[in-house]
Amino acid sequence: MGKEAELIVQGNNEELWQRCCGFIDLSLEDFMEIQERLLLEQLEMLKKCKLGRSVMRGAQPGSMAEFRSQVSLTTYADYEPFLLTKNERALPAKPLFWQHTSGRSGEYSFKWAPVTARQYDEIRSLLFGCLAFSCCKEKGEIGFRWRDSFLYALAPPPYTTGALIHNAPHEVFNFLPPIKAAENMSFEERVQLGFELAVTEGLDLFFAMSSILVAIGERFSQRKDAINIRPLLKRPRVLLRLLKGLIKSKLARRDILPRDIWNLKGLVSTGSDGAAFRERVKDMWGRYPLDVYAGTEGLIMATQTWDYQGLTFIPQVNFFEFIPEEESLRSKADPDYEPETLLMDEVRAGEKYELVITSFHGMPFIRYRLGDMVKITSLRNEKLGIDIPQMEFYGRVDDIIDVAGFTRLTEKVIWQAIENTKIPYREWTLRKELRDRPVLHLYLELKKNGHLTPDQVAGAVHEQLVELDPPYADLEEFIGLRPLEVTLLPQNAFHGYMAKQQAAGADLAHLKPPHINPSDSMIECLVVGVEEVPVSATAEHEPEAVESR
Repeated sequence: MGKEAELIVQGNNEELWQRCCGFIDLSLEDFMEIQERLLLEQLEMLKKCKLGRSVMRGAQPGSMAEFRSQVSLTTYADYEPFLLTKNERALPAKPLFWQHTSGRSGEYSFKWAPVTARQYDEIRSLLFGCLAFSCCKEKGEIGFRWRDSFLYALAPPPYTTGALIHNAPHEVFNFLPPIKAAENMSFEERVQLGFELAVTEGLDLFFAMSSILVAIGERFSQRKDAINIRPLLKRPRVLLRLLKGLIKSKLARRDILPRDIWNLKGLVSTGSDGAAFRERVKDMWGRYPLDVYAGTEGLIMATQTWDYQGLTFIPQVNFFEFIPEEESLRSKADPDYEPETLLMDEVRAGEKYELVITSFHGMPFIRYRLGDMVKITSLRNEKLGIDIPQMEFYGRVDDIIDVAGFTRLTEKVIWQAIENTKIPYREWTLRKELRDRPVLHLYLELKKNGHLTPDQVAGAVHEQLVELDPPYADLEEFIGLRPLEVTLLPQNAFHGYMAKQQAAGADLAHLKPPHINPSDSMIECLVVGVEEVPVSATAEHEPEAVESR
């Protein structure tokens, strides 16, 4: 039993809060001192291992300043020889376990990353800290209790969330279904059994991706008639709870929702689409989910607190650097350009930054570009007196589109899907748009002999994406999400855009809109279109003439 579990059993809430949530009391100066101290410890481990010497290219930095000046920024490609082969002898410290997430379509299936015992000690405390924030209404309050019921709806190990929970102290909560049984079930079986157990045993806590929270809520509403009341006749309290829920939904003239049955103590969510699902989660479950910014490489990096506003950075898991948005865009256009970075005490409110992390506690990542753009919403949480910069996830900075935490599609696989449909087209661009759900919005210009409807195009491209990217197929199978939407552009839309850009003096690299995540102004220009103009041969779609990013 871990220390946190002991404190929960003892009811020692004061020490538990300090251990798991105490980082919010740090001054920014204290935050930076922790960052520097742990970075220097990590550097000593990196200097002694093969991975560290390889990635740092022989550099021997002895200070934070030397580290930032002597060591280049990295991407997952720098770690593939060590991590994809699970070469533990080359790592800074022996892993406690390995976990992964989906990789880039068409390149590698998964991105593997180790978790060390010392790092997991920190993560375990933070998991309880996030639960505490999700349950409390004021500082110091621990709203959960020993053996509270916890619905298990996470991806099984070695996916990150499942791997972290698998190694957590199971005895603290009453998992529904029990973890060992759940990991041998399909997602469908797990959810079905979990709800059956929750009806009889109650439900206190829930931790899942935002998209899963919505999907499970919808499935529960759709399956209200499948609830078997007969076994509950001998349990009048349980039957009463269920009947009260049914009466609430009938009076409201809507399907039954989870909030009609359960009054959750805490609800924690992850996933880049959390903002899109926030209101729907509250409507279904009766409370907002606590948003946690986490990932395979950086584990838990920031979390909301009990005001459910900006996310507070966590100092003891990773060393943070920030690439200003302009520098990030410049390095994207010129791969040889090494962008400047800022530290936590140098960021500015309202600005967007590409996040860079260096792992602590023997983890492998060194000045690692996560590919995430975050926005600093404020330099401190004035309401709660938290003296640490607050953030929100803004989006991806590269050509990867993350959909509901299930798949990451690249320009290459999207382009291949369009090509495979054999639909005659001139050009396309696609972006993720957040409405009440995440939408993959494809803007496509057909050739003159194309007479298809938007729904027909969407259906054909969707089928190809299902074939090319299995995690994309899981979107519909697991959570009922079919995200692709198509707008057919007027004839010569792209040619007119290029002519407009050329007239404005744009250089060759900026004549065409990007294939992935075009701006609002670009989309407006394409959708409005131009008057009929001659189309040169070069305006026709020539896939061999354009390189994928």
